Amino acid sequence: MSRKYIYRPHVEGQASRQAHADLPEGTYERELGKEGFFGPASHMYHPKPPTAWTSWEGPLRPRAFDCVKLAANGASPWDAKTLLFNASVQMRYWTCTKSMDHLVRNADGDELLFVHAGDADLFCDYGHLALVPGDYVVLPRGTMWRIENKSPVTLLLIEATNGSYQLPEKGLVGEHAIFDPAMLDVPAIDKAFQSQQKGKLATREWKVRVKRRNEISVVTYPHNPLDAVGWHGSLHPVRINVKDIRPLMSHRFHVPPSAHTTFVANRFVVCTFVPRPFETDPGAIKVPFFHNNDDFDEVLFYHAGDFFSRDNIHPGMITLHPCGFTHGPHPKALTKMLKQEKAATNEYAVMIDARDALEVGEAASSVEWADYHRSWQSA
Repeated sequence: MSRKYIYRPHVEGQASRQAHADLPEGTYERELGKEGFFGPASHMYHPKPPTAWTSWEGPLRPRAFDCVKLAANGASPWDAKTLLFNASVQMRYWTCTKSMDHLVRNADGDELLFVHAGDADLFCDYGHLALVPGDYVVLPRGTMWRIENKSPVTLLLIEATNGSYQLPEKGLVGEHAIFDPAMLDVPAIDKAFQSQQKGKLATREWKVRVKRRNEISVVTYPHNPLDAVGWHGSLHPVRINVKDIRPLMSHRFHVPPSAHTTFVANRFVVCTFVPRPFETDPGAIKVPFFHNNDDFDEVLFYHAGDFFSRDNIHPGMITLHPCGFTHGPHPKALTKMLKQEKAATNEYAVMIDARDALEVGEAASSVEWADYHRSWQSA
């Protein structure tokens, strides 16, 4: 049987008929939505910020973790500790200080690498890719790979457990919006890849560490198994840099985070915030709107720039906003809700919206900013 949400738009009391614009004077807007920002929503208008709490009791609170304080994890991604996880996604933070002397393969799901810092070369079944900060690399489940460092490398690893990464539907704006699929780079069987098929790298013993159900098996080869001479097909890794993402914008309307969806997986999405002009319409709000996001846990990884809606946040931090409470801009950002001093934002961040509740790993708890929930209180 087909079905649809109950839908009867209604305006009650002092309210704007257009979301995120022309708010009644002296009010703050709060969005209550279904399915993240993809479903039906209503907007409340309050005389005080919806985050003006004075105390907090119980486990449901906004949390922040400073991953910069985590120790380097060695030369294998499987040494990286899990930060946040549920049945559909696992997030790890990996600082690799030296080149990998073995290969790895994830048999639990597709892997998304986000390069936070450092330069490296990635070698996999399909060929070679150079990695620089801001790169996303999607590695299909079962891909063998390793990296050779040019400098210490820090990556955020996002596993689509028992799932695959896909591109979002782009609807009215068409397939070439946000980024053209032609911008996706594919590993090449180039000179760098061919050179690791020769000499000692080709003839020495290689171990492949395979992760399945979070346990590691080791397969040993008497030669380098990355010895392909060619391939064809549509299943392969892809790479795109955040600087090649062109965000959707509206000078009269603050678009929701869902407009910045970069990859879609089973029961979670990955979005990317990149620099963009601020809205110029006088009545349009120019900061993220308060929202409940009652169906998703929201995670933000702060990569680079000035995080204009947050205070005391620096690159390498992660915030977790569980579903079930209202969140939004910090008090300092609210003073610029309708007028910004700059013409554009200057931030790069990765957002993961998870449909199911996320668990917090011990590694994340060890670097938690315990008073983050108090950061919405005015100084």
